[in-house]
Amino acid sequence: MEDFNWIFQFLGRFHPLLVHFPIGLLVVALFLELLTLGGKRPGLREGIHWMVYLGAGFAVLSAVLGWLLRTQDDYSGELVDNHQYVGVATAVFAFITAILLQRTLNGKLPDSRTYRSGLIITVLLLAVAGHLGASLTHGEDYLSSALPFNNSAYDHSKGIALLAELKNTDSISDAQQDELNLEVRAIFAHNCYQCHSENKQKGELVLENKEGVFKGGESGVVIVAGKPAESELYKRISLSPNDDDVMPKKGKVLKDTEIALVKLWIKNGAHWSDQALKVFPEAELALVKPELPESGNELHPVDRLMDAYFRNHGLDWPQVVDDRIFIRRAYLDIVGLLPTPEKITEFQKDTNPNKREALINTLLGDTHNYTQHWLSFWNDLLRNDYSGTGFITGGRKQITDWLYTSLEANKPYDVLVKELVNPTDVSEGFIKGIEWRGVVNASQRTEMQAAQNIGQSLLGVNVKCASCHNSFVSNLTLEQSYDFASIFADSVLELNRCDKPLGKMAKVNFLYPELGDVEAASVKERLSKLSEVMVKPENGRLYRTITNRFWQRLMGRGIIEPVDEMDNEPWNGDLLDWLAADFIDAGYDLKQLIKRIMTSKTYQLPTAHYGKQSEMKSNYVFEGPILRRLSAEQFSDAVSQVISPVYSAVAYNPNGEELSAKRIWHPEMKFDRNVLPEPGKRYFRKTFTLPNRIIESAQVLISVDHSYVLYVNGENVSKGSDWKKVDKPEVSQFLKTGRNTIAIEGENEGSMANPAGILFSMEIRYDTGERIRVDSDESWKSLADAPTGRWTSIEFNDTSWREVRNYGTSNWGELVDFSFEGQNGEFARASLVQQHPFMKALGRPSRENVTTSRDDQATLLQALELTNGEFFNHVLEEGAGLWLERYGDDSEAIITELYRKSLGREPTADERGILLAVLGDEPKREAVQDIFWSTLLLPEFQFIN
Repeated sequence: MEDFNWIFQFLGRFHPLLVHFPIGLLVVALFLELLTLGGKRPGLREGIHWMVYLGAGFAVLSAVLGWLLRTQDDYSGELVDNHQYVGVATAVFAFITAILLQRTLNGKLPDSRTYRSGLIITVLLLAVAGHLGASLTHGEDYLSSALPFNNSAYDHSKGIALLAELKNTDSISDAQQDELNLEVRAIFAHNCYQCHSENKQKGELVLENKEGVFKGGESGVVIVAGKPAESELYKRISLSPNDDDVMPKKGKVLKDTEIALVKLWIKNGAHWSDQALKVFPEAELALVKPELPESGNELHPVDRLMDAYFRNHGLDWPQVVDDRIFIRRAYLDIVGLLPTPEKITEFQKDTNPNKREALINTLLGDTHNYTQHWLSFWNDLLRNDYSGTGFITGGRKQITDWLYTSLEANKPYDVLVKELVNPTDVSEGFIKGIEWRGVVNASQRTEMQAAQNIGQSLLGVNVKCASCHNSFVSNLTLEQSYDFASIFADSVLELNRCDKPLGKMAKVNFLYPELGDVEAASVKERLSKLSEVMVKPENGRLYRTITNRFWQRLMGRGIIEPVDEMDNEPWNGDLLDWLAADFIDAGYDLKQLIKRIMTSKTYQLPTAHYGKQSEMKSNYVFEGPILRRLSAEQFSDAVSQVISPVYSAVAYNPNGEELSAKRIWHPEMKFDRNVLPEPGKRYFRKTFTLPNRIIESAQVLISVDHSYVLYVNGENVSKGSDWKKVDKPEVSQFLKTGRNTIAIEGENEGSMANPAGILFSMEIRYDTGERIRVDSDESWKSLADAPTGRWTSIEFNDTSWREVRNYGTSNWGELVDFSFEGQNGEFARASLVQQHPFMKALGRPSRENVTTSRDDQATLLQALELTNGEFFNHVLEEGAGLWLERYGDDSEAIITELYRKSLGREPTADERGILLAVLGDEPKREAVQDIFWSTLLLPEFQFIN
């Protein structure tokens, strides 16, 4: 039978030819199918049917031939396995889709939805299988190598220089041997790994490690030390490009210099260096503060460095922005709010030459607003949130309280990092990550999440890619990632490549062992040692990374991009290193870093405009800050400032009173289980006794979802129908010594069961200074059916009523206005609000993953939300009502105040004329709402200029 194996091998090699038929046929079939939606273009139907049938047939045939190619030829490894599995799945779904089509045509299925779903799934699988196939034939970095930030191209100049140095040398030193070997391994990495790696072991040959190189392949040993002419590897790479056996194939033969280096390496004994191969560029770990260049006019350190940069690039200094633009930019960057018209006018009139630095100092000193604004940046970076994946199951822990107090105290960055890496109970959520429910793959273990989070957030290195296999974008290896993750593990970790165990155990080690040893007997000891090692001043990577993030935050683009790839080339390395070193010298003071950047003339330049997006990426030249869109939180807060509060409740309230009131409602039971309340009215009572003293005041706070009527001792006191607005009636005149009764008629609206709740608190103040609180809690009683008699009176007998149920605050959050002290007109800052559909549409991430930068590009979803979104339009509608109460029919005042508050300027004559025509002499709510909408959508409002 073996004599006929060549037939199967021959047939298998038709796989690359036939596989393109299902790709073309099925993809075109789906495209044409989409054109027929809604009964359109019926003439296409017969052609689509033939494409689906033929595509399915070729998909099955391609899968069979692919299996033959795999079994009869020299393909192995995880990448081949994955390609095969997805390819078989594609064939199966294509076959099922053809059957579904046939059953639809025969009338056995009611419509085409099932068949079309099958076709969509088939094409998606086809795309994945095609990508994996391309990775097999062209290398796993086939796509990524073309990206503008990928610096993986082999540097031939280094090899040429090394060859010239060693060519005429009689003896090679140990250091030169190491350098020669690393250069040869780099040649292998860039030219041979796509066929001869752990993932694709063509001919059973692996050139990725020492063991594979000297073991050889199915043809035997490929390296004979000292004898290039007898070494199969050298013979193959030195063949003519037209020879069938030349390696590498695909028309990418090695250059003469590369062949000469491989020959020289073998001739000198094929020495293998213990040093790790650095295929990709890698930044120096150490940080040295550069000398500031001489500058005739510039005094600020950043400007002196930028002066030299501008001269090198033939650029002149632009004029700095005017006071109005600067104050708006500074306010939004430091506290996330718009400056009031009064503050703008005051700043413009100030003649102090140092007023901009004074403003920055004032804003940085506004600890309350600074903290609430920058909380969003750190929540994104540290993967911290108030709700979402992991919180319901208890598999995730907040660090909000620790983070807020740390920012409020301006905790030094080295201390902050140490408390994240070696945490207490309040800061451990960061390295604990998310405990996913069910079975997870090896790269999602909590220990690996800790390594990934620290690597990406704090060090600007992609550990996630290297937690499945050796990284495709950096020099980080699978072994290094597992060694790092072992620091956080209470047992020995086994390496898994693409979720397959390798039988090799990891050792405890930091990514940069030259900074210090982290080995210890317990996790606690290891974390303590790691925290000390990471914050050493010698760890330039830590301090460059945070400096680069802050520069990107304030200027729109990092000195290195992307900000998570800190081995990439900076557009001004001296500037980055000087700022990072200065940050260390300043005691790791984050506010000082912000001030250092913002007080520079560089920060105060006009926004630069680049003609093409590509100019922002490769070959970038700094000409000024980048135009930045307001973040989801900044936009929401700006609308709250100008129009009406966007949010009424927060998930975390650092300044809230310690009130014991709870959301209560009548207990709804079905089959002995608590269920959501049904729509309808429910009735509540609370009886209490007051001492014989003089009452000075009695203030009530009440919020009911959805509506209520409040009675005190039988008297109708207040009513409301918006739970977001806290009503605050004064009720002292209704109270008396002895027994008193609070009664509430609450109504849950809607057409189906939904959350409902009463939140009530009453503070009674006596002339003696004593205070008594009456809060909604489990001591209240409730009834589902309308009671008979005077149920609101003190004398009513409620012994048959049931105890209420505590519904918590998860559905409502903490109302910022539910306070006896008052909030001084404050609104709920968006950074403290749990994820909301409106903010999600505007770009706030879910924070299941570390988010180090948000996309500034507008999306269709954002456009729809801002133009037709029900939530946003409701905010504008409420705001229109408030403005009409405030300004009445004075259209001039409405327009003037709108522009002053939103844009920081007076409207032009043309703008005033257009808006006056909209409002008329008697402005209506809809007209006011329209001018709000048109103003808030102006680029002048939505962008930081």
